[in-house]
Amino acid sequence: MSSGFSTPRLLGAALLILAAGGAGFLAYRARHVDAPTLTAAPAGPAVQTDTTPAPGSAPAKKAIPTTLPEVTLADMTGKPTRLDSFGGRPLMVNFWATWCAPCRREIPLLNKIRMERKPQNAEIVGVAVDFKEDVAKFLTKTPLQYPLLVGEEDGLAAAEAFGMGMAFPFSVFVDSQNRILTIKIGELHEDEANFAFDRLQDIAKGSMTLEAAQSAVGDAFRTMAANRAQAEADAAPAGAH
Repeated sequence: MSSGFSTPRLLGAALLILAAGGAGFLAYRARHVDAPTLTAAPAGPAVQTDTTPAPGSAPAKKAIPTTLPEVTLADMTGKPTRLDSFGGRPLMVNFWATWCAPCRREIPLLNKIRMERKPQNAEIVGVAVDFKEDVAKFLTKTPLQYPLLVGEEDGLAAAEAFGMGMAFPFSVFVDSQNRILTIKIGELHEDEANFAFDRLQDIAKGSMTLEAAQSAVGDAFRTMAANRAQAEADAAPAGAH
C-alpha cells in the first residue's frame, strides 16, 4: 500500500480536501459556461474537460502515462487485484467517490454501457477513492454491475499514477494493448462513452491507428461539449448568468 498518508486521520483530511476540491470545481462549472478545452498530454493521450478548470485547480498533476500503469488495489472482499488484470480488451477505468454527485449520477449509465458492450469483450472497472465502509453502505442502495476496486490512501496514489489530481470523476479509456486513448475529466455522457468505445473497437480491428483515434476522440468530445454548453445556455432563463 502506498504511504503518502501515514494515519487514518491524515487520510480523512486528504479525502476531505478532495471533496472540497471537487465541490469547488463543480461550483465553478455551475457559474461558467465556457468553451470546452482539450489539453494535450506530452506523451500522446489527451485530457478532455467540458469546461476550463478553475484557477489553481489544474486537473493533471504530472504527465499522463501512455499505457495502463501498474496499480494494485483491493476489491470489496479485500483481495488485492492488479488493474491490468482487466486489460487486453477495450477498457474504461472510472475513478469516483461516494461524496461526488456527478460520480453518483454516472453509475446508471456505466451499468447500461457495460451490459451493452460486454458482448464485444469490453469492460468497465470502477475505482472508488473512498473509505471501504462508505462504499459498502452506498452499494446497498446503488449497485454497480461492473468490477469495483477500492482505495483509501492507495486510491489517491492510483489517481496520481494516471497523472490526475483532485478531479473526480474521471474516466480512462484503454485499448486492447493497454494503451491509453484518452482521459475524460468530469461527468461522462453517453455519446462520449459510446464514441470512445467505438474507436477502441476500430483500433482492435486495425481500421484505425491509436493516433488517429486520439485525434478523432478529441475533436468529437470538443464538439459534444460545445453542443451541451450551447443547449444549456439556450435553456437558461433570460437574464441568468
